Amino acid sequence: MNIDAKYSKRAILVLEDGTTYYGWSYSKPMTAIGEIVFNTGITGYQEIITDPSYSGQIVSFTYPELGNTGINEEDYESSKPRLNGIIAKNICTYPSNWRKTKSLIEYLHKYSILHIYGIDTRALTKYLRQAGTMNGCISNEVLEPSALLSDLQQAVNIESQDLVQSVSTLKPYRWLHNLDNSMIYKRSLYTIDIMKQDLTIVVIDFGTKYNILRNLYQYVQNIIVVPASTSYTIILKYKPDGILLSNGPGDPEVVGYGIQTVKNLLPFKIPILGICMGHQILSLALGLEAFKLKFGHRGLNHPVGLRKNIEITSQNHGFAIKNNLLPKMPIILTQFNYNDKTTAAISHRDYPYFSVQYHPEASPGPHDSSYLFTHFLRIIKLINKYPLLV
Repeated sequence: MNIDAKYSKRAILVLEDGTTYYGWSYSKPMTAIGEIVFNTGITGYQEIITDPSYSGQIVSFTYPELGNTGINEEDYESSKPRLNGIIAKNICTYPSNWRKTKSLIEYLHKYSILHIYGIDTRALTKYLRQAGTMNGCISNEVLEPSALLSDLQQAVNIESQDLVQSVSTLKPYRWLHNLDNSMIYKRSLYTIDIMKQDLTIVVIDFGTKYNILRNLYQYVQNIIVVPASTSYTIILKYKPDGILLSNGPGDPEVVGYGIQTVKNLLPFKIPILGICMGHQILSLALGLEAFKLKFGHRGLNHPVGLRKNIEITSQNHGFAIKNNLLPKMPIILTQFNYNDKTTAAISHRDYPYFSVQYHPEASPGPHDSSYLFTHFLRIIKLINKYPLLV
């Protein structure tokens, strides 16, 4: 099904400070409220739409055209869209790609995700960079800004919501999927010396992306994904060789149960890798503090590193960890963000715990940091071989 332009209808975007933008929409009449954020990537709209970390948000894409390649069955990062809405300059109504199974508009229709197009998204991005991230409302049924503004004033800020519970798995499961992305598999043959291991990795699901699990499954036989609220005693019953704290949406300080679980796990000295939200959860469990960024990091070209080393990374987060390490803390800052000097990675001085504020699974994005999965597994093998090290 292709959507003709004659079926589009007027739509409106209102920010909580009253700033208003006018555009068009192919969606059925509806209204959506969420935190307005922007992503600067030029590829990967399907992965972004299905990334659980965008739960509760309306995403504005700075790349001027969405939907050119449609939607395929391989690039999902979760079972369904997780965001509240989409803002675009233009949406392609006649996609073309050999993997395409449906158009972007058909996919948004299927899951009742509201979109607005015809907006200068780069101008909107400049405004959000100046004014800061804020709540906003899209509607193609109510076109009076004052009416939408009154609804916005009653909207709950993302800082006070536990969004993790809405995206985490409801029950434990074992990941048994083959790797869909053959390019990653072929690349791995030349970059690692670890064959598939008979190890058990427990992934605490704060909103994990499928590609984290796909990457782990290249090397690990047994991957158990558990709900974010799972207690440390249940996690220990799986006898994990390693624990991965996944990405996820929202304010990490609201996820107190996850922080407490990690605190309870630390004395057992099981290797831990934290990614994005998982990085923040581990950092908070170790005594660091989090804060909300003015407009977040969401894109595919964020430089991180230390001492003239640099990696280009994919990032998606609105909160960060304060760089306020005290001399007595057993934590090392191993990387920082070169754009704004925020904390990008930490490591424990004595025990096998480390975490990164970016996405080594790189879907979409660069592959500079994909080695972190094999680094994690090498640590696990080392600890298993020499347990007295910890």
